[in-house]
Amino acid sequence: MASMESRSLPRAAATSMALAIAIVILIYTTARLGDAASVEHTFMVSQVKMTHLCKETLATVVNGQLPGPAIYVTEGDSVTVHVVNKSPHNITIHWHGVKQWLNCWADGVPMITQLPIQPNQNFTYRFNVIGQEGTLWWHAHVPFLRASLHGALIIRPRNGASSYPFPKPDREVPIIIADYWQLDLAQAARRMMHGFLYSFANASTINGKLGDIFNCSGVPEDNYVLDVVPGKTYLLRIINAALFAEFYLKIAGHKFTVVGADASYVSPYTTDVIAIAPGETVDALVVADAPPGRYYMVALPNQAPLPDQQTPEYTTRGIMQYRNSHSSADGPARLRSDHGVEEEEEEEDDGSFGDVPVAPEMPDIHDTFTSYYFHSNLTNLYKTMVPQHVDERLYIVLSMGSICKHGQSCWRGGGHNETILIATMNNVSFQHPTGKTPLLEAHYNHTGSVDVMQELPDRPPRPFNFTDHALITDGPKEMALEPSHKATVVRRFRYGAVVEMVFQSTALMQSDSNPMHLHGHNMILLAQGLGNFDAAKDVAKYNLVNPPVRNTILVPNLGWAAIRFVANNPGVWFIHCHFEFHLTMGMAAVFIVEDGPTMDTSLPPPPANFPTYCGHDDNLLSDELCLQTKKM
Repeated sequence: MASMESRSLPRAAATSMALAIAIVILIYTTARLGDAASVEHTFMVSQVKMTHLCKETLATVVNGQLPGPAIYVTEGDSVTVHVVNKSPHNITIHWHGVKQWLNCWADGVPMITQLPIQPNQNFTYRFNVIGQEGTLWWHAHVPFLRASLHGALIIRPRNGASSYPFPKPDREVPIIIADYWQLDLAQAARRMMHGFLYSFANASTINGKLGDIFNCSGVPEDNYVLDVVPGKTYLLRIINAALFAEFYLKIAGHKFTVVGADASYVSPYTTDVIAIAPGETVDALVVADAPPGRYYMVALPNQAPLPDQQTPEYTTRGIMQYRNSHSSADGPARLRSDHGVEEEEEEEDDGSFGDVPVAPEMPDIHDTFTSYYFHSNLTNLYKTMVPQHVDERLYIVLSMGSICKHGQSCWRGGGHNETILIATMNNVSFQHPTGKTPLLEAHYNHTGSVDVMQELPDRPPRPFNFTDHALITDGPKEMALEPSHKATVVRRFRYGAVVEMVFQSTALMQSDSNPMHLHGHNMILLAQGLGNFDAAKDVAKYNLVNPPVRNTILVPNLGWAAIRFVANNPGVWFIHCHFEFHLTMGMAAVFIVEDGPTMDTSLPPPPANFPTYCGHDDNLLSDELCLQTKKM
């Protein structure tokens, strides 16, 4: 591992930069408040029976829908979502990619930012959507349950679709790629947390439909069907809500023009395949310019190349079909579909274009280079304001390891069967807080519990050849690198600090890519590469002109990604891999951004009726009731 020379921006200069950004946001926010709207939803979380693949399954969903309801807002709007938990599970909802400026209380991470919403309890999220346009999404932030608790969050421009920096589409369509599980999701999460690997989904879905690759006693499952009109342009808002798999998406006979990713506009990029990892969103234009007919829309999960362990992952497909100009698809009619996305009214398929749609030629399931090239080709549409000076540099190695079942460091070659496989950042596996006070509340009230937690190291404790293919196999060389430990690791940043992180994937027991998601901030992707990061040559590859801005960075298989972000949003923010098994096994940490020098750069108090515990009372109470109880 090459050394990473540290350079620091003087404190005054860094603070000035952060204050300038804060002032711009404040002015922008004030200018927008006058014409902002209030968008309000109620999310009823409950369990419903669904029958697929000849089996009835009890699924935890929002408002009886899978996917859940889409939220449509205009930039500048305020959002209120009342979550009523009628399920048997503790629940929180995370608004994936929403910046939550000075509003960490609404970020929705259990025991990090809030107490979970217990069964038969409710909680109201309130947040503003400022300075963001494009496709985001919402999902449960409890282990595995985001597989069925998720939906789109679409942010449209203040001046309407005519202000898009690309040709105005005739229709916008959310496309959510996800999993379908027959196994109880909470049970699957418990098994994984206790070292029982692995649990897997039974199918993949597009907008809740399994597709005709799957069947029940010979009867094909329903396809998601997108009706199109010749010559029309469609903006597909694509979301990967799957727990484990990156997907390749293709539509036979058509090309995509990618125009956005993670609610950030990108330079138009034409391709016949989209690569999208869990947590990522991609906006792409598709013109209905093929001969009238029916065309398969195929989502294929990729796998790490052999000899890496292969996992059950499933291809699914929908259908894009042309309708005659006199059909309902040519009119403005809209209805809310059973899977919660905005669609035009569909006609029954009369089979006039034949029974078998045209199928695209898909990449090989082990082809990871297609993903690498897709992500490498994305650049920001506008010149990106890249901070030139760096205050803190972190080298984060993303890996696997092992611990004894009782938490001690040990290795699997010790002649016992007491080890649990874990996922790590710099050889530490995240231990989720187990107390009664969320970390954000402890941080705000200066209780001291956060101060004594282990700091996330700047770099791994021991360097090795991180991408050595020999480490994938089970041998003495690999096992000697496994011993790790668990801790609730945090990293503090002073307000306005410019942070550069290099994420490094490894071959230790696996060679997966890693979609790393940072809450509360966007990351500027400076560069990515294959093999081990070498500062001596790779820093020269940094794009400091128009790098993409993302909330989820896919670190390539056996490769690296370098990012920068400005720690200008005070609060307690989660950073983690969006592969659910990596997150559940501990590939996560907490970033604490300290308050700035002014009220407008400091974390405000929790909102009214924010749930909290009263001392050692086990009852979940509001702030008001808690204060009344303490006075009694």
